[in-house]
Amino acid sequence: MAPIPGSGLAKGLAVTLRTMTKRSVTAQYPDAQPDLPPRTRGVIGLFEENCTVCMLCARECPDWCIYIDSHKETVPAVTPGGRERSRNVLDRFAIDFSLCMYCGICIEVCPFDALFWSPEFEYAETDIRDLTHERDKLREWMWTVPAPPALDPGAEEPKEIAAARKTAEKLAAAQEPQEGES
Repeated sequence: MAPIPGSGLAKGLAVTLRTMTKRSVTAQYPDAQPDLPPRTRGVIGLFEENCTVCMLCARECPDWCIYIDSHKETVPAVTPGGRERSRNVLDRFAIDFSLCMYCGICIEVCPFDALFWSPEFEYAETDIRDLTHERDKLREWMWTVPAPPALDPGAEEPKEIAAARKTAEKLAAAQEPQEGES
């Protein structure tokens, strides 16, 4: 069956009239902050104390937007006759958010939990060169990272905690007979 001439125009006008009569919903963003989901990806925060300068995040970044500089420092021997150790000391940690595609690979590959998603999203700059944020700014965002969600009450206990509990129970059991003997 052939369409009636002008039916497309009539359908389009009907849609226009329906939407004209509905009240528009506009978010007044600067005045009213949006309600974000609990684990929103906004910006990357750095927990500097956990960073061992392993460079995994910089190597795995597909955009190469993470810049890390470090130097080696000699740590004296803990025990007499022991040998000195060397460790990496973080000098610079910067992320260029003008290049970052917010994929989260750097956060996933970090074995020491030094990088986290922060829900902060208001870090616009007027100059693109100011979007390279150094470790001081990344550290400020770390304190806005929400706590991880609680474990499900019916879930299994994590293996690490179970192993630590068993070890603690064994040590406590070994200590009890010794205390009774004295």
